[in-house]
Amino acid sequence: MSSRGAPRKPSSMASSGPEVDLGTVPLIALNVSLRKKLGLYLNPRNTVAADWMAVAEAMGFTYLEIKNHEASRSPTEAVLEDWRARSTDATVGKLLSILTEVDRKDIVEDLRPLIDENVRKYCESLKKAAEPPVQVDVVDSCLPPTPERVGLTLEDDPDGTPELFDAFICYCQSDFGFVHEMIRELEQTEYKLKLCVFDRDVLPGSCVWTITSELIEKRCKRMVVVISDEYLNSDACDFQTKFALSLCPGARHKRLIPVVYKTMTKPFPSILRFLTVCDYTRPCTQAWFWVRLAKALSLP
Repeated sequence: MSSRGAPRKPSSMASSGPEVDLGTVPLIALNVSLRKKLGLYLNPRNTVAADWMAVAEAMGFTYLEIKNHEASRSPTEAVLEDWRARSTDATVGKLLSILTEVDRKDIVEDLRPLIDENVRKYCESLKKAAEPPVQVDVVDSCLPPTPERVGLTLEDDPDGTPELFDAFICYCQSDFGFVHEMIRELEQTEYKLKLCVFDRDVLPGSCVWTITSELIEKRCKRMVVVISDEYLNSDACDFQTKFALSLCPGARHKRLIPVVYKTMTKPFPSILRFLTVCDYTRPCTQAWFWVRLAKALSLP
């Protein structure tokens, strides 16, 4: 165990900007790379220092639950995901407190710079999503601003209720062929669902981050995430997924539904591993695929 001094106070982020209360920052702020590093510290069974089992026990897991996680490739990552899905207080600040409680101050000290950087990026992404698009002074003032200029989607009625959707479709461009099939199966059949497909429904000219965050939070009941190898490299998809997860910690309202439609060569995203997946790659369940997805999207 490290003999270095006590770690920095885990309740706020040390930076040149305003302090952030880590007790309010959800666990999804910690990226995959950082979670793997935590596993390097905690996965090995250690008779001297506390390992992942001690951390899981401090999180409130029972003996049987901890034993079940032993079979995981990275028990630390599995416990973190399970904890985040079941607990409303699964925050970065709480995690640091638990590590300190089990006397793993060495981990807190070693990884604190990376944790601060992850939190900073997460807060910046949320701030960017909340910022209104840059406004430019109207050059031609002959006509007063009209309600049409605040529309987000093609069917928005400036004088009435904004267009609402059953689901926002999160996808990257290489998967657009499957999105077309989704439109045919869910909109143009007896299900008659209304999907929000960015390239089809959103008016051009506005800030992408602002538009997507408003659509996901206020206009769409749910979000379907089309998972593929290409999805993992998309900054837009990463932002949309994390934003949707932050709106419903623990997936209590089935707000986010992952869909896999083709075989992947890269690992499935860990932040979605605790959610039930609609898998189109399995021949034995393909016959039920669209029925299950449509039913989930039709829930109130």
